Amino acid sequence: MARRQRPSMGAPGGPGGGRRRPRGADRFRPRKYTRINVEEIDYKDLGTLRRFISDRGKVRSRRVTGLSRRHQKQLALAVRRAREIALLPYVGER
Repeated sequence: MARRQRPSMGAPGGPGGGRRRPRGADRFRPRKYTRINVEEIDYKDLGTLRRFISDRGKVRSRRVTGLSRRHQKQLALAVRRAREIALLPYVGER
């Protein structure tokens, strides 16, 4: 009795369809940055900063936030500045 072979994920006719998408092609989600309508993130704007920080106090990754590289850098810098002057905690609540 011969065993049936399962098609691999990238094989034609299998679940993957055999076509590979270019990297990032399936990400057509809108940028959160454009939804909040600000040019630059200010370290004093705690409402905006808290949106991009997890409950443990970590800055969410670019993949999660949907920000561009430049805006993610601005966010990280603003969070560091806010933490330095004690507007934001370094760790989340326990």
